[in-house]
Amino acid sequence: MAVHSGRVHTQSPDSGKAAVASIETSAAGGGAKGTPKRARPADGRSFGAKAAPYLLLLPATVATLALLGWPLVKTVLLSFQNLNKRQLITHVTEWNGFDNYKEQLTDPDFWSVTGRTVVFTLVNVVLIMVGGTLVGLLLNRLGKKMRLVLSVGLLMAWAMPVVAATTVYTWLFDQQWGVVNWFLDKLGWHAMAEYNWMSNQYSTFFVIILLIVWQSIPFVAFNMYAGLTTIPKELYEAARMDGAGAFKIFGSVVFPSLKPFFLATSFLEVIWVFKAFTQVYAINGGGPENLTRNLPVHAYLEGSSGQHYGIGSAIAVLTILMLGALMAYYFRIMLKQEDEL
Repeated sequence: MAVHSGRVHTQSPDSGKAAVASIETSAAGGGAKGTPKRARPADGRSFGAKAAPYLLLLPATVATLALLGWPLVKTVLLSFQNLNKRQLITHVTEWNGFDNYKEQLTDPDFWSVTGRTVVFTLVNVVLIMVGGTLVGLLLNRLGKKMRLVLSVGLLMAWAMPVVAATTVYTWLFDQQWGVVNWFLDKLGWHAMAEYNWMSNQYSTFFVIILLIVWQSIPFVAFNMYAGLTTIPKELYEAARMDGAGAFKIFGSVVFPSLKPFFLATSFLEVIWVFKAFTQVYAINGGGPENLTRNLPVHAYLEGSSGQHYGIGSAIAVLTILMLGALMAYYFRIMLKQEDEL
């Protein structure tokens, strides 16, 4: 049997490494005739991926500027003008500088309305936060069926239009046909049978505050309930093992865990109540004797109703500046909290 022997070709390890290195160099550089590969951004995202969020926000930003930005600019411009009925008829623009602001800042009525608005806001926000927190805690303790019933009731109060709710409250507290007066009379308070709730400042404010608190509690309650679901049950159990009661658990477990919630919600309620117009105006038009005016109603009555549009615009701008100062203070607290975390 004939045996054929052939030459066996072997390749050293060094030559193999050189071949692999040449292949990688060719792939990376494309060879002498290839196109260099583009370098990717440091974070691995293209320009289109980075710009996508801003492009998605662009329509909403444009709509906000068109619907809110231009009226705000127009209001600021009007605040520097003497615009009354005569100027409207003759189409004359009379610039008077800061005269409208000087007139308001030196007017005792303006500061009286401002102080009333601040007190009105504080009373409402305290009642809203306390009531909303209690209802939120109740939602967290109820069973599924009762929680559903209570949630539906809260949603109905929250979803009711402000004008409709104000009309209902006007009927409830009507002097002659109101359900509240009839109910108080049946309970034995016969002097309340035909009581006029809109006859003095405090009873009118009572109705307005009750309306605002009733419509605002659902927002706080739902947020409170949502926040409570994020607290681990182990924290409650540990507090109970230490002998903590309900108030101690709230102060040592609930409040520290939901402190950002309380801060953000309180700030939103301050804005909501501070600029309340419909409830105050529709209940009694800022009366009796202008004793229930707040800043938004004061701006409207001095501007549109009194046809002193420049003065009304100045009051509106001052109101915006006050809210802007509150927002700056709020953001300062939020940034401080983030630094602490």
